[in-house]
Amino acid sequence: MIAKELSLETLALMVQGIVIGDKTLCVRGFAPLDTAGPTDISFLAKAKQAELLQTTGAGAVIVPLGVTGNGHQPMIQVRDPYLAVAIIHSHFLAEPFVAEGIHARAYVGEECILGQAISIAPLVVLGKRVRIGERVAIDAGTVIGDDVTIGDDSTIKANVTVYKGSVIGKRVTIHSGTVIGADGYGYAANERGEHIKRPQVGIVRIDDDVEIGANSCIDRATFGITWIKAGAKIDNLVQVAHNVVIGENTLLVAQVGIAGSTTLGRNVVMGGQSATAGHLVIGDQVMVAARGGIHNDQPKGAVLGGAPAIPIRQWAKCAAVYAKLPELQSQVRSNSKAIAELTGRAEREE
Repeated sequence: MIAKELSLETLALMVQGIVIGDKTLCVRGFAPLDTAGPTDISFLAKAKQAELLQTTGAGAVIVPLGVTGNGHQPMIQVRDPYLAVAIIHSHFLAEPFVAEGIHARAYVGEECILGQAISIAPLVVLGKRVRIGERVAIDAGTVIGDDVTIGDDSTIKANVTVYKGSVIGKRVTIHSGTVIGADGYGYAANERGEHIKRPQVGIVRIDDDVEIGANSCIDRATFGITWIKAGAKIDNLVQVAHNVVIGENTLLVAQVGIAGSTTLGRNVVMGGQSATAGHLVIGDQVMVAARGGIHNDQPKGAVLGGAPAIPIRQWAKCAAVYAKLPELQSQVRSNSKAIAELTGRAEREE
């Protein structure tokens, strides 16, 4: 790793922050508050935790706006400490691309067009007519099918499989074990109940600045494309079915499942193990709580929970009632018994 030393003034410009204290102080890296040393910068997530500043050994701290600390420790005040840390820490860790070329134990098919600055690791297989841009790294054991395109500055980690015809944009990261472009799940039943496979002849398109976690599956389209749009971030163990469209900057957390031909808008957030039925339209900025199950179209900005998913406030009330069901059942039984006794008494009196 290349050692870097940056002044607080420089870092503040990167994150639109305000320096409190010595602007010329230089730091060499990022570390958490409890382990940071005098050459590190750290961060305070919330203003109400300001007492933590008294014990940290950090040379400087990123803090929320308005936090001044003890007056002796240099700080960078920012609107969003988490965002500032992401930018600064990434900058410290960033290293220039080192082109290692094509390893002797890699296989390159016919008519491939490869960038001059690339790194192809051992046991990588490139099919026919593969096109790879500049500063692309493909790690060991990855298989790239025929007619695949991979854009500049993308990274494909170990043991990824990219099926034929897939199109991957620039600055895309695909983590180990993921499969891009496997057949979608499509069958037609005959009169004997046998399942006849429908041909899956479309492709997968992944736009720029997408990241896909480990062991996820993005299925090719039956016809046309399965489309992951720019800036989407997909966690580990996510299933995206055939002909799905994932909108720009959408977040899919672990074990999310999107059924076929569903379209998600921009900036959708789906919590862990949530899912959608097929052929739905989910509007921009929809949010789904963990394990939510969407069964119908949703308008822009809807916030949902539960299965089947309903508005989050209604779901929270239902969840609160669910926790009290044993008590309510006991009350119903008691009330039913009391009503039966009163009814019987009234009938005897008549």
